[in-house]
Amino acid sequence: MYFNDLEEIMAIVVAVAILGGFIVSTIHDMKATITEEKQKLKEKKEAEEKAKELIDYIDTKANLIDSIVKTTKKLEEKKKNNNIV
Repeated sequence: MYFNDLEEIMAIVVAVAILGGFIVSTIHDMKATITEEKQKLKEKKEAEEKAKELIDYIDTKANLIDSIVKTTKKLEEKKKNNNIV
């Protein structure tokens, strides 16, 4: 069974439309995937920055606590020395 010219043209148009739809949907999916990956990367960078900020904060707190402990020990030693003298 053979197609006449009009049927062949219609078959080609339908095939091109299907192929075009496939290409458009693939491009759309690729753009969506790229957007998702960019968002994930942005969130990861923000999380890393927050973690670095927290680490700096904890280090600063630790240094402050250490200096308070040292100062307290020095004051106790001075009081002890003053009581002895």
